[in-house]
Amino acid sequence: MTHADSVKQQQLYHRAFVRIAGVKDSIRNGDLITRKGNDFTSESLSTLNRRDHRYSHCGIASIENDTVFVYHALGGDFNPDQKIRRDPLEVFAEPYTNRGIGIFRFSVADSIKSNFVKLARSFYDRGIMFDMDFSLKTKDRMYCAEYVYCCFTEASHFKLAFNHSFIKDFEFIGVDDLFLHPQCRPLSEIVYK
Repeated sequence: MTHADSVKQQQLYHRAFVRIAGVKDSIRNGDLITRKGNDFTSESLSTLNRRDHRYSHCGIASIENDTVFVYHALGGDFNPDQKIRRDPLEVFAEPYTNRGIGIFRFSVADSIKSNFVKLARSFYDRGIMFDMDFSLKTKDRMYCAEYVYCCFTEASHFKLAFNHSFIKDFEFIGVDDLFLHPQCRPLSEIVYK
């Protein structure tokens, strides 16, 4: 990499962090936060989405004091203990290994959004592990979209019903099954360029 390339890359990172900071104040408890990584695994996972491949990972926003955190289920080398994570937005959305983020909000009562966060924290506090089998049949292990899906459906007392995706007989919840829900609207989408 040349010096000019390095400077250009640093400028991209700086612009991305400025844009992340710019949307931070618009985020509310219970918002759906999505991202897409710039690695092979993320690319592969995004192709599992049956309708929209923009994002490969997701979590739930929680405003705690003056910090926006994202609760999310993550596996692999990025999360050695494999437990649900609670990361500041800047860590979740960082531009070094991600291509961009999306912020989405469900049109439901604030009390239900508050319940999204309470349930997300409850799973976090219990130390739920990442589900490498991507199975909807287990509740002691969850992958990212399943974790968010469980929080949204249970917290809404099953008033929010989501599309399930299939690849042959394999049933799953894709990230797009969440953000394409009819009661979900995009607030901001940032592509790091």
